[in-house]
Amino acid sequence: MTESPPEELTALAEAARALGEVDGGRAADPVNAPAARHWLHAMGDANPRYLEAGEAPPAMLQVWTMRGLDPEPPGTGSAVDGLLEWFDANGCTGVVATDCAQTYHRPLRFGEELRSTTRFGSLSGPKRTAMGTGYFLTWHTCWYSGEEQVGEMMFRVLKFAPPESPPQRPARPERHPLRPARSADTDFFWDGTARGELRIRRCTGCGALRHPPGPLCPHCRSAGADHVTASGAGTVYSYTVHHHPPVPGRTAPFAVAVVELPEGVRVTGGIVGADPAEVHVGMPVRLEFERVDSDLVLPQWRPGTGEPLPALHLPLTRSSITAQALATRDFQNVHHDPGAARAQGAADVFMNILTTQGLVQRYATDWAGPAARVRRIAIRLGAPNHAGDSMLLTGTAERSGTATEISVRGTNSLGPHVTGTVTVEEGEG
Repeated sequence: MTESPPEELTALAEAARALGEVDGGRAADPVNAPAARHWLHAMGDANPRYLEAGEAPPAMLQVWTMRGLDPEPPGTGSAVDGLLEWFDANGCTGVVATDCAQTYHRPLRFGEELRSTTRFGSLSGPKRTAMGTGYFLTWHTCWYSGEEQVGEMMFRVLKFAPPESPPQRPARPERHPLRPARSADTDFFWDGTARGELRIRRCTGCGALRHPPGPLCPHCRSAGADHVTASGAGTVYSYTVHHHPPVPGRTAPFAVAVVELPEGVRVTGGIVGADPAEVHVGMPVRLEFERVDSDLVLPQWRPGTGEPLPALHLPLTRSSITAQALATRDFQNVHHDPGAARAQGAADVFMNILTTQGLVQRYATDWAGPAARVRRIAIRLGAPNHAGDSMLLTGTAERSGTATEISVRGTNSLGPHVTGTVTVEEGEG
């Protein structure tokens, strides 16, 4: 039997729905260059268009109306304040963001004064989660410059009751129990996967490519070698579905394939993101990388035909996570206070969703270039990004006319942290 929310909470949700669009007041400051510069530095985003063109990075949309240290600035409010107050008063004091989708109608120029409105979306629960028992609360926000709507967002959080004794989460594995053998012939390959590159051995004598790598070229017997980096596209040449014995970190059944690369060699890797029954010979796949432990990254293959993007490796430190939270005007203590984070069952301070969104935007525009216009970012969070770990961003791009949809995936040692899409358009419009 599904448990129902308390009648008082259901009544608050109905009252929130009846409010419609609630005026949240004006932003504390106009859209401005110092805040944008701080944000860009914290994200490591070197895109020159924003400061040179006098406009804010699109992923900062929510930042301008964040409440900051003052929980209730004069003239502000939202359609879900009553619900949030009920959660806190009834023990659901923990909060983590889970989903966010923002649409940008046009760039925001420095000097513009924004105001926001909120509208209740939905409430579901109670649900038992790894964090604790709680409720998923969704709301919608719109931003205006004058009477013009400039952007909108769907935002979802989990409000939960932290357990009295925080769960003892397994320590991040330092070394996976099953590791590939390394040698002088394969070090270049595993050094490459750690950087998000699939490297193929090339003979410097005749130029032939070979995989698996070996000490001598099978064509000319030369020992001279360097490497090239694969494009990331491939086709399933053959495959098997593994059922037994158990493999640490894998849930059977799963598919393992020999993938034929356009470069002319074949490599072996796991197929992810597909039911093993759907895998077939000739299926187009694209490369992505999975961080297994502190120093092992495995190449994997996902069905799809998009153009692979270069991988981006990001170390996660307390300093970077704290600086990024401050740059997004998010002062939740779990993003800067290790004790508060551990009280919620986290291993350490962890990244906020506004930062994840900013890093996803950075990754997409690093590839698309400064002329590209970001129109939409939609992300979903999974395993938290804790200090002391690292995140590897990979993605693919699918072009359609002047628009490109970039699929992004970020993984850490615990698994997928973020999956999402960024829609960009060519040109200056």
